[in-house]
Amino acid sequence: MTDGITISQAAAFAGVTVKTIRHYHLHGLIQEPRRDSSGYRRYGTADLLRLVQVRTLAGAGVPLAEIGTILDADPEQFSAALVDVEESLTDRIDELIARRETLRQLAHGNRVLLPARALALLDRMPGLGFSEDDVTTAREGLVLARALMPEGFDDYLSQIEHGLDDPRHVAMIKLTWSAGNWAPDDPRIEELAEEVAAHFIADPSLLPTLGGLQNRDDGETRYEMLTRHGEDERPGWTRLTALIEEKVRSAGIEVP
Repeated sequence: MTDGITISQAAAFAGVTVKTIRHYHLHGLIQEPRRDSSGYRRYGTADLLRLVQVRTLAGAGVPLAEIGTILDADPEQFSAALVDVEESLTDRIDELIARRETLRQLAHGNRVLLPARALALLDRMPGLGFSEDDVTTAREGLVLARALMPEGFDDYLSQIEHGLDDPRHVAMIKLTWSAGNWAPDDPRIEELAEEVAAHFIADPSLLPTLGGLQNRDDGETRYEMLTRHGEDERPGWTRLTALIEEKVRSAGIEVP
């Protein structure tokens, strides 16, 4: 025992791997011990004690870069350093808990990306007769709207709330969305565009304005991204939207 123990024995006694000990050597946390006549490192009791101390602090989450300073400090500094480490770990735990909650919410779709007010609107939709696909499309659209026009998002939600309170408007929305599955040249699109345009002309307050984009230099680009969302899956929308806008403008109502 006076000659010390090998690195393999030290690793086994301390509950780490040989690779870990070498990693500690590389970072200067443990001095490389003397070698015997055969060229093998031999670890004494002081080396083993230091190894256990380093392993314990590393296992508690202390960064390797801070372990050496903590172990070499006097008792008062050591205690203070551990308090700092504990506070840092608590912050990390809180952050990890928040991340875990985010992941749990993401498992239920994009709900975590929207405020409670927007989620309440989505939760109303099934009771109004909207399909699961409709709710998904609406949720994705709201996520995009919040990202692309953050300043006007609350006003946009107010418009939607106003519209959902109007049974006829809800019926128009459902008709419009069902038409997304029609072919662009379906003759029913022209008829539906006439009906929807007349609905907006009768009550322009139901027309979504996307006012949060009007003062932006790139507002037109953002508008296109918002209004064209979902058209790949619903090809009838492009022509229907264009016809509705044309008819509303023809009635003297500004469409931004």
